[in-house]
Amino acid sequence: MSMSEAVSMGALVMMGAILLVLLLQYLRLRELWRMGVACRKDVRWARIWEVENRELRSALRAEKAHIEQLQRKLVILQELIPAEGVR
Repeated sequence: MSMSEAVSMGALVMMGAILLVLLLQYLRLRELWRMGVACRKDVRWARIWEVENRELRSALRAEKAHIEQLQRKLVILQELIPAEGVR
């Protein structure tokens, strides 16, 4: 094997090694990309759930206020019923 053949073989081996490293980096970046896409979806769903939870808490507060109002009316009515029975 002559010197030029040895250099050519060495260059070929180096190109193979570089190709292998590039392939491994591609696979790694592809996995990172998938994780990023999944993270974006999760963030989107988290925002949707946050808005829904905010709306549900608001509706619950409104219902509680309505129940308190109805309870106050019930107390007033219960106070009026015995008063009418005495007459």
